[in-house]
Amino acid sequence: MSDPTEPVADATCDGGDLDCGSGLLLIIRSAMAPLGAGGVLLVKSREVSVREDLPAWCRMVGHELLTEHPADGGYTHYWVKKRNEDTALSGDLLKAKDHTWQARVRWSGGMQAKVSVRNHSFAVGQPASFDTEDAAPSAIEFLLAAVGGALTTGLQWRLSQQQIAVQNLEVVVKGRSADSLVFLGVHAEGNPGLQGVEVTVYLDADVEPERATELLHETLRRCPVSQSLLRGTTVQTRLRT
Repeated sequence: MSDPTEPVADATCDGGDLDCGSGLLLIIRSAMAPLGAGGVLLVKSREVSVREDLPAWCRMVGHELLTEHPADGGYTHYWVKKRNEDTALSGDLLKAKDHTWQARVRWSGGMQAKVSVRNHSFAVGQPASFDTEDAAPSAIEFLLAAVGGALTTGLQWRLSQQQIAVQNLEVVVKGRSADSLVFLGVHAEGNPGLQGVEVTVYLDADVEPERATELLHETLRRCPVSQSLLRGTTVQTRLRT
């Protein structure tokens, strides 16, 4: 039964644990687009920062935040009344669709490099290493970590959208070399890359295994990292001196 004190929503969107800066606002704007002026969108969110960011966005663009209520599963529900058309939405969706990420890597001596991405920096070692102890992870390990990290957070977000409580979630990613001797120069020809990637997900959550598997497959289908590997991505290089 709905609470009679709550506004009647014309549409609903569930952001789960996603914050406004990570795409939630685009989801909200897309869900609100079909509504006419005066239409009400119910936004469901478990992310704490939305409590401050959503009202600020409403004030900036002219929509009205009618009210907010705590809900089950760690959610807060927000009712947003549409005041005007979002004429910039199509352009912003196009920008997001074609967004370009960038990493700048500077050689720091020996077989080490320093990577800068947005407001983060980290060290990266050799393209591939067989040593048990190195000053920094190898580049191939960062690739596997990117797959595991994207699937971990992506799956958790989709579980949160289903109001499924997660007690523990761990992803182990293994990559087997096709022929690392090509990288070392021992073999002249062959594939120095990975012949395959194996992902094992350990999940402790209040969900049936069949449903968890469906959400994992959906996460894999929508993951920008895993799909870049599965589909094969063109790499263009140029040298400037």
